[in-house]
Amino acid sequence: MSSHNDKNSRTSRRDFFKKAAAIGLGATVSGSSLWRPQETSAQITIPKEPMPRRPFGRSGIMVSTLSLGGMFDILNNQLMLGKALDWGINYWDTAEGYGQGRSEEGIGRWFARNPQTRKQVFLVTKLSTRRGGEFSSRLDESLKRLHTDYIDLFFVHGIGDIKEMEVSLESWGQTMKKAGKIRLFGFSTHSNMEECLEGAAKLPWIDGIMFSYNYRLMHEPRMKAAVEACYKAGIGLTAMKTQGGGPVKSDNESEIEMAGRFMQKGFSDSQAKLMAVWQDKRIACICSQMPNLTIMAANAVAAVEQTRLSKSDRVLLARYAEETRADYCAGCERLCTEVLAERMPIGDVMRCLMYFHSYQDLGLARSTFQALPAQARELLTQVDFSEAERSCPRNLQIGRLMREAATLFV
Repeated sequence: MSSHNDKNSRTSRRDFFKKAAAIGLGATVSGSSLWRPQETSAQITIPKEPMPRRPFGRSGIMVSTLSLGGMFDILNNQLMLGKALDWGINYWDTAEGYGQGRSEEGIGRWFARNPQTRKQVFLVTKLSTRRGGEFSSRLDESLKRLHTDYIDLFFVHGIGDIKEMEVSLESWGQTMKKAGKIRLFGFSTHSNMEECLEGAAKLPWIDGIMFSYNYRLMHEPRMKAAVEACYKAGIGLTAMKTQGGGPVKSDNESEIEMAGRFMQKGFSDSQAKLMAVWQDKRIACICSQMPNLTIMAANAVAAVEQTRLSKSDRVLLARYAEETRADYCAGCERLCTEVLAERMPIGDVMRCLMYFHSYQDLGLARSTFQALPAQARELLTQVDFSEAERSCPRNLQIGRLMREAATLFV
């Protein structure tokens, strides 16, 4: 009889926290929604203290510890940019590929109307080699869209191998610096991150890196060593994918306990995950996709109040990370792709599933999936992924996930 009651109790608690998240008491996608007992979900709690700033690597440039990620409709949401500056968020991140240039256009519209704010902003944009290697003309187009004549930090977008940072890119970066078009140069990565960071630490011309880093990855020995090597080399480090959302949504007792514990302390599990990253002082900034004021305000509050995360809170996060290892793709796609006869974009597909399950953004997931080569998409339901699954250190059910993506994103 007691086991039946325990089961009902667990179900009731699970349902409560699901409903709490849905109405704004718990986590929201890509960020968090601060909970206070006396408030309603329609209210926004704004930060009362200045936004913390940290030096960006050896450049010494002080940047806000929270960055406004540009994967939302900036063109039609100019209020976000003004509030970001009001709350001290001076690191703005965008890319040529975000919204097919609309993200850059949105920031450019702000600078055109508020030119005096350009010097207040640490502006980042990115170009991908997948769209072609002619960076000079494309950078000029980005500058035009952004309504500025320089970029504070330029990233080669989404590399998966440090070999992609060829000597020709070093030469190009130096040329653009001398021309005054960029101040700092680096790359972003969300696959094979440890290898990319290890390689970058040996390249004196890499000024900054944006990489996936969260409460799951920070405990991995190789990741810890790679981050330390880059930090010692003076490379500015920006963390992304800090919520640690994977291709599978967990729903276990640890998740329920974790959400309940943080809610009782006055903040959400999503805010706790941000705080865990900020407690690593080697990380200059967290880049977060914040499509509305509620999420941006909650993240800003978390940045200001990051010391509220205790040692026992971090232990709880680490335990949850270990219990849900098989729910999260850690980006080590070389291990699972090299054993297949057909070269498959497993990491890219996992990212689409993450957009769907964690961001709850079907549109972004579908558009990213549809941008993959048609032949690769067609093969997802035909290839035998058994060898890939055996090579996965986290025991992900890769075949099932590939088939799920092929069904969801057609």
